[in-house]
Amino acid sequence: MLLQIPDVLSPEQVASARQQLDATDWVNGKVTAGHQSSRAKDNMQVPEDHPVARQLGDVILHALQRNALFIAAALPLRVFPPLFNRYTGGQSFGNHVDNAVRQVTGTPHRIRTDLSATLFFTGPGEYDGGELMVEDTYGVHSVKLPAGHLVLYPSTSLHHVRPVTRGARVCSFFWIQSMVRDDGERTLLFDLDAAIQDVSRDAPEHPAAVQLTGVYHNLLRRWADV
Repeated sequence: MLLQIPDVLSPEQVASARQQLDATDWVNGKVTAGHQSSRAKDNMQVPEDHPVARQLGDVILHALQRNALFIAAALPLRVFPPLFNRYTGGQSFGNHVDNAVRQVTGTPHRIRTDLSATLFFTGPGEYDGGELMVEDTYGVHSVKLPAGHLVLYPSTSLHHVRPVTRGARVCSFFWIQSMVRDDGERTLLFDLDAAIQDVSRDAPEHPAAVQLTGVYHNLLRRWADV
């Protein structure tokens, strides 16, 4: 499931983050690339242990905790500390699949990458190119969202970022280990959750709301890995 989540950050949060990122030292993005992706990756990145990366990462994590759509879709167990990248002057990221397991730098903790996320800090009109292209069984999807919006997609997906030919594309990217590792099962739970919300809103006294909620939790109990 590929899902766009609007307004994860407010315009004020985006503006504040942009000020801090613009004044930050950037390094070659290959520092966090695996063996395969390092040959395809051409961008800049804020060092993982930089105070700005940690501070803005906390802002993003707190925003995600309050975002009902993200929680329903991702069913997050662990979220990798957000990273930050910038593409400019023709930079791009060729076709690749994200590493299955990521080590959290400076800790003994690892997460399984079930879902990948990109949060945009620059709007579509600020740069040319830079589309995130995600492949699935239905074809190739082009993603270029307003600042503050996020796209969520399975980490198993082959994807790439097209060259940025004007301006700069600034984003945060990170991974999620879900309580439900299978994308098909997560999608069924997400659709069922949406149906429960519709029934609860349109017919709050209907007994189907309780029945469907029970089915949801029994499926989650069957599939969850916590």
